[in-house]
Amino acid sequence: QVQLVESGGGLVQAGGSLRLSCAASGRTFRSYAMAWFRQAPGREREFVSGISLFGGNTYSSDSVKGRFTMSRDNAENTVYLQMNSLKPEDTAVYYCAASQRLSARQAMGTRMEYDYWGQGTQVTVSS
Repeated sequence: QVQLVESGGGLVQAGGSLRLSCAASGRTFRSYAMAWFRQAPGREREFVSGISLFGGNTYSSDSVKGRFTMSRDNAENTVYLQMNSLKPEDTAVYYCAASQRLSARQAMGTRMEYDYWGQGTQVTVSS
């Protein structure tokens, strides 16, 4: 089992940057594929970016590709989401998620394949 704690959210102007962090507890962090999801008011939770067990593969949704970069540090039990060129439509609560259901090289799974979730961190982008 793993516990996830996100940080780094906040208020930023359009065009700005934020870096989200997700710290994981437990000794088996490297056995989890990790991902970031987000949920805006009135909308379903959607996949943003994912990373495979050892960080060799990443995948981002079309809406953030080229602007967001996900990485992981298995020595520090932490994943990051670097968000650049932020837009008002990026405003949402961002959730970190972990999965042991994906293959070693798989960077993206469905929402149901992630068993562990953090509490979320709010990102607000003003126009």
